[in-house]
Amino acid sequence: MEQIVSNREIILVSYADEGPVTGVHLKIRETQLDIGNVGRDGSPGDVVVQNEWISVDPYLRQRMKQPNDGLFLQNFQLNQAIKSRAVGKVVASANSKFEVGDLVTGLYEVSEYGVVPAGILRKIDTSIAKPSYYLGLLGTPALTAWIGFTIIGNPKPGDEVFVTAAAGAVGMVVGQLAKIKGCRVVGSAGSDQKVKLLKEELGFDDAFNYKSETDWDAALTRHFPRGIDIYFENVGGRMLETVLNHINMKARIPLCGMISQYNQEWKQTFGVRNLLNLVGKCAKMEGFMCSKYFDRMGEFSEEMTGYIKEGKIKYKEDVKEGLESFLDVFNSMFSGENIGKPVIHLTPTP
Repeated sequence: MEQIVSNREIILVSYADEGPVTGVHLKIRETQLDIGNVGRDGSPGDVVVQNEWISVDPYLRQRMKQPNDGLFLQNFQLNQAIKSRAVGKVVASANSKFEVGDLVTGLYEVSEYGVVPAGILRKIDTSIAKPSYYLGLLGTPALTAWIGFTIIGNPKPGDEVFVTAAAGAVGMVVGQLAKIKGCRVVGSAGSDQKVKLLKEELGFDDAFNYKSETDWDAALTRHFPRGIDIYFENVGGRMLETVLNHINMKARIPLCGMISQYNQEWKQTFGVRNLLNLVGKCAKMEGFMCSKYFDRMGEFSEEMTGYIKEGKIKYKEDVKEGLESFLDVFNSMFSGENIGKPVIHLTPTP
């Protein structure tokens, strides 16, 4: 039975190979969606979700470029809706695993409504955490932090840990995991307000504002007189080069991302000049993608849920309203204006 609803979605109309993403690249498109046809021939999926929360993450920047810059993620197709993780409510279902009213999360189109295959959805439990946390503290950002720090970083009590972009969706979790594991942790962030958050609310031992520090080498000497055992890398560029002069023997460097380089074409990115330090210090620098560790999702969820229930971990969100805010929210991550995990709240229509 035909049931038409008005829908809006964010589409990519031109690639942004370098520089900030603007309204030239992303636009909102209004559509009509037949949710009564769900699960029938020609339907793109068997569950209709009315989205309530949309995740905004730095890695999406790489998918808005035409060339592949190293993450090996398929770029978004022009004139099609971009995709991100979302949380929403099931409003129609042709799949027995999902009922109307279920709250679910998955990776699909950035839109007010989505018609999606049931196989990419999972139910969420709001008795553990509020819905939006399934895009952050119980979602990919925290999973990223857990994989990089606990598996690749292999922390030991007393380790000296440095986290860049420490007030971001991933960094704030890394820092708190470090404290739980008995490490000393220092974070860098782009404002005094963020530094205050790290030290006074999230339990970092210390933090500094990289924008107001004129000499990063001196800052690291001051904060790490005993050197760095684990460097959780989120920004790349000149900061990575500076850190390599301060690593200890057998240091571990999980490569999560390099956000300082994402708005540049790869030939213009910063070339790190002191990689030989990795040889002399017998250090390990390892990149990773969450998709290669989904078999550890159950282990991560159990551990993180335990920390939440015990009050051992906190999370900060940067919430904005409506699809119209997507572009500003997205660019705030690259300017350093956001504080915490950026999420967009969509108010359900009656």
